[in-house]
Amino acid sequence: MDFQETYRIDQERVTALYRELHQYPELAFDLPRTLALVRRELERLGISYTESYGQSSIVATINPENTGYTIGIRADMDALPVQETNTIPYKSCVDGKMHACGHDAHTAILLGTARALQEQRDKLSCRVKLLFQPSEEGLQSGALLMVRDGVMDDIDLIVALHVEVTLPTGTVGVCPGYSQAASRTLHLSFQGKPSHASQPHKGSDALAMAVRTYNDVQLMLNRELNPLDNYLCSFNKLTAGTTQNVTAAEAELLGTARTLPPEVDRHIGRRIQQIARQAADATGGDVTFTTYLKCLPVYNDPLLSASWRASAAQVVGREQVRPVARRMSSEDFSQFLTQSPGLLFRLGIANTAKHETGPAHNSNFLIDEDALPIGCAVFVQFVLDHMDGKTKAEVPADMAAWQD
Repeated sequence: MDFQETYRIDQERVTALYRELHQYPELAFDLPRTLALVRRELERLGISYTESYGQSSIVATINPENTGYTIGIRADMDALPVQETNTIPYKSCVDGKMHACGHDAHTAILLGTARALQEQRDKLSCRVKLLFQPSEEGLQSGALLMVRDGVMDDIDLIVALHVEVTLPTGTVGVCPGYSQAASRTLHLSFQGKPSHASQPHKGSDALAMAVRTYNDVQLMLNRELNPLDNYLCSFNKLTAGTTQNVTAAEAELLGTARTLPPEVDRHIGRRIQQIARQAADATGGDVTFTTYLKCLPVYNDPLLSASWRASAAQVVGREQVRPVARRMSSEDFSQFLTQSPGLLFRLGIANTAKHETGPAHNSNFLIDEDALPIGCAVFVQFVLDHMDGKTKAEVPADMAAWQD
């Protein structure tokens, strides 16, 4: 398909933007160069924008005068603290940082979509808001801060994409209903009393508290929760002590819980706190438990998912619109979905004939650039098909059951 002719997508420009973003990755909310690029492109296109939502975000508006119905399109912008190993001309120029999850592609695609929609704005009966979001990968959710500042107050429907290494270029997919899990960070800080290793009875071993907690949490997960529930809980970092012959005065456990039922999330958090307190008390120490619900489950409205498939089929063909399985990964796009219905679809970016790619968050992650205009075209077709606001979609009632 000629995307330039059909959808007014400048594939060469989108690819150039992707490569520029890929070369200069930035983390979390510290995005000065990325934000400057987005501002530059929006000003070049004559699209007005604001930076008044959250921190390090940009929200642009096409057809600001059309206030009857508004569609939001979101792209995340941040990279990861990963050292790139790909041998490509546009390899990351920043040591220890890499766009290893495709947010460079997301941002370039949204800018390409912005150009296409701006050129066709007279055809649009709705307003379109373009949300350039920081810190999807960071500990603090950039989406949550934008929501708290009211970015969704006048958005009726919101859509986003994520690149997908399990789908070949030319295909797209969606998982209707609950498609991704909630994500909760877990931080346990144990305080003990140091002693000489030959006299452990004179101290309080914080490392022992952490190890006991780790083991007892595994037992709790295996014996107290229904194995058919969708959940996982994993502690992935343990630090303790200062040397080989002094018992540890401090220890730290860092982990994550991923869940779909809110009652399972609450049970895991409550029991971890109890288990850690028991371990600290038994060893004569203390513990502080800190937890943060970063992401809620991603809910792709089923009716909206069906109408999205029809839109996507016009771009790639019906046989190229693939089913996508539910997964336990998380996405803070879910924060926007607490306010208005929407969906997050998957864009195939794998092309083994051109190059191999590792999974997301790996040093050899690499997308097929031919997928970029497909993402733009699906967004444009979706807006054209849904600008009348007639597709009924809802925020599920049980979303309100989630709490931090």
